[in-house]
Amino acid sequence: MRGSLTYSGCSPQLQREYKAIAANPPPYISAHPSESNILEWHYLLEGPPATPYEGGQYWGTLIFPSEYPFKPPAIRMITPSGRFQTSTRLCLSISDFHPKSFNPAWEVSTILIGLLSFMTSEEMTTGSISASERERKVLAQNSRWWNSTGGGSAVRRPDGTIVHAGTVMPGRKVGLGDAGKRFRSEWPEVDIENWKWIDSNKIDVLTGGIPVAAEAEEQAVVRRRAAPAAGILASGGPGPGAAVVARGEGWLRRHRLMVGLMVVVGYVLLARAFE
Repeated sequence: MRGSLTYSGCSPQLQREYKAIAANPPPYISAHPSESNILEWHYLLEGPPATPYEGGQYWGTLIFPSEYPFKPPAIRMITPSGRFQTSTRLCLSISDFHPKSFNPAWEVSTILIGLLSFMTSEEMTTGSISASERERKVLAQNSRWWNSTGGGSAVRRPDGTIVHAGTVMPGRKVGLGDAGKRFRSEWPEVDIENWKWIDSNKIDVLTGGIPVAAEAEEQAVVRRRAAPAAGILASGGPGPGAAVVARGEGWLRRHRLMVGLMVVVGYVLLARAFE
């Protein structure tokens, strides 16, 4: 765990804030500094309930200037969200776009709460984008896959090791470089849980979708379960539109009414012909 890390001689303010946020993280927010640089922080936002981002996992960075807290950090979101451009500096009152509006009393937790609040609004600014609610929900569903695979750049070998897809599929361009590797180095425990989720949900690691075979199997199960309800009423009889044919029942028996009518018509015509 990173809670025991220390950064001798580096930004006492950020060291204090790191201890505070590790001990008491705000709702839906996790954050920590990089092991090699206390001025580079990595955060994870959990999509709040009753929003298009519900269940989503959004990874990003805060890059603090050495003058912090008197100057604000640069804020980026790496995970596709449908709300922000990926890996792009965001223009917010709490970011380095507006140093004069930044309050030195604000802390890392204040900055991330502000970011989450802005994300769940519809206000537009530099670095934000427009997307439908459906698009944002799909991205939320795919966010854990995207973070741990770099958008399909990582695959797992049978022995459990995770490697860049290009090493097992030479010449194929996949994913977004080393994003999956970077996520894994910053959030190792989260990454393990993400891979468990990928396995349990049968997610295709290259596309983020359910494999065709698995999807077809699930659809077949649904159809088998739905068939009895569609064909049988609660009383036990055939439902509307159900085609029920007794085993061994021939064509003549099934169409006996039409055959009988044809015989009668033929008899009448013959009778008239011989009058």
